[in-house]
Amino acid sequence: MLINAIGTYSASQPLESMAITRREPGPQDVQIAIAYCGVCHSDLHQARSEWAGTHYPCVPGHEIVGRVTAVGNAVSRYAVGDLVGVGCMVDSCQQCEECAEGLENYCDHMVLTYNGPTQDAPGHTLGGYSQQIVVNERYVLRITHPEAQLAAVAPLLCAGITTYSPLRHWHVGPGKKVGVVGIGGLGHMGIKLAHAMGAHVVAFTTSESKRNAARALGADDVVVSRNDDEMAAHVKSFDFILNTVAAPHNLDAFTTLLKRDGTMTLVGAPATPHPSPEVFNLIFRRRSIAGSMIGGIPETQEMLDFCAEHGIVADIELIRGDEINEAWERMVKGDVKYRFVIDSATLAG
Repeated sequence: MLINAIGTYSASQPLESMAITRREPGPQDVQIAIAYCGVCHSDLHQARSEWAGTHYPCVPGHEIVGRVTAVGNAVSRYAVGDLVGVGCMVDSCQQCEECAEGLENYCDHMVLTYNGPTQDAPGHTLGGYSQQIVVNERYVLRITHPEAQLAAVAPLLCAGITTYSPLRHWHVGPGKKVGVVGIGGLGHMGIKLAHAMGAHVVAFTTSESKRNAARALGADDVVVSRNDDEMAAHVKSFDFILNTVAAPHNLDAFTTLLKRDGTMTLVGAPATPHPSPEVFNLIFRRRSIAGSMIGGIPETQEMLDFCAEHGIVADIELIRGDEINEAWERMVKGDVKYRFVIDSATLAG
């Protein structure tokens, strides 16, 4: 089936309209009319081949929400008309230890929603900057938010699970002091989720002007990280720090804020490495620096249900498809509160 999409034919070209082909639904497939697709910073990294290995044409997008329009004859979980989502993966081996534990995101053969290997033309997956997608039902998520919130639900499929998974894994909850570094697409979700989990949340920003915005998101305290006195007031006090910044920076400034046995988890993915951290800063208090990447399908569904229960959605700016290049340039400058979302109805033409 031929549909409209937005993508690029090379790392140096801007995004443009293009026609792509989607397969007809197989026995276990769900066909989804895409209503909205969130815009993630990794979309830009991939399309511009800043992480290398990008296949072209590249159609980005892995924060997908819409409505089921057809199902295969073996599909049991979904029916035509259901509100659903698709996140960062559309397949995995289903044979390894990670898949057996519902951690498909760490499967060595996980297939990304775009730029992953597939038998479908053109030989790699094409993402959600498009009108429609066909996905095996195992990788489709149910959405229980009110339909009126659907556009703001889209970023939960990446930004939401990317922050929810480490918060859950490191047992964030009442009685825990949690820091969130960065107040952008990921950070604003981290603040909302940690607050809903009952933690004492401290937001870190380099900008004095973001204090009120961080408090409005649910932060109990806000620290301007360029202010040495403010940073010093929190030394050795955090149980957990979620670092969402996707640019290289000094990690030592934040590891010194951890208690003994505290952990800082990195979820931002810079194109070039962070400066090497001071090892003694970790050794002397058994501190850890860890990483986390999205979440498995069961945990992603858990996150969506948690957000629906607590009334959590992303703060978004809705855009037309033909505004995507401008949106990317604004995203690079941090000029968005806090996630762009494409209205897929504007792709028709």
